[in-house]
Amino acid sequence: MAQRIIQHYTSCPINHMQEILNVTAVQTELFWESPAENRKKLAEVLSSTSTQTDVVVLPEMFTTGFTMNPQPYAEQPDGPTLAWMQQQAQRLQAALTGSFIVSEENHYFNRLFWVFPDGRFETYDKRHLFRMAGEDGIYSAGKKQLMVTWKGWKIRPLICYDLRFPVWSRNIEDAYDLLIYVANWPQARSSAWRTLLSARAIENLSYVVGINRIGVDGLSVPYGGDSLILDFKGHVLWDGRDIHTAVTYPLSIHELSTFRHKFPAYLDADHFSIIS
Repeated sequence: MAQRIIQHYTSCPINHMQEILNVTAVQTELFWESPAENRKKLAEVLSSTSTQTDVVVLPEMFTTGFTMNPQPYAEQPDGPTLAWMQQQAQRLQAALTGSFIVSEENHYFNRLFWVFPDGRFETYDKRHLFRMAGEDGIYSAGKKQLMVTWKGWKIRPLICYDLRFPVWSRNIEDAYDLLIYVANWPQARSSAWRTLLSARAIENLSYVVGINRIGVDGLSVPYGGDSLILDFKGHVLWDGRDIHTAVTYPLSIHELSTFRHKFPAYLDADHFSIIS
């Protein structure tokens, strides 16, 4: 499908519903275990993006790649990467999200930060840790979901392996309008990535944005990108394929609401609660 690259957006108060939410997907290579280099490179990518936007989405562990060696690179919650995100969000006048390694109370976390243009931020710790790489033995799992309200949109950001667990992603009573996954998802399992992103969009009647990296990491694991923006029917609106790119795409709350009204499958959903 042709890309709808937007050029302008309408500013509005944080709690007022904005009809179009412009989302910028950043798919790039990452320098292995090199926070300063990654921040510098990503700053250059964001500086070269001329299109105005509302939300910028970076990959999982965007300062290091998916490393199981957190000790040299873990930051305090208020460390240099948060400061960098606040600076970029302020400059772009957009929300910025992605995850990096945080050390807190003698635990390591794969922590996603959602940073607002005024410097405020919210966080989410990855719930499902990828045991096949030993992540569950090194990092501590999160216990709480995060719901962000931005420009009137309800947004749920999650991290990589969370994608495989539909209960954790479930959109109970249309609680959110946009589901985001930031990832370091290996090329070997790209088919699962693409299929599950589409499934999450369909079953949750929600837009879905999945942002992955490209290139080869320090463990010789290749990443094929395949970052996707999908609509509430599971249709691919934008496909990053395997290239270095930063693209802004407009999402329409009117189109989402119209489809939910026409096809209210959520009214027949099973009711449940998650026990931590």
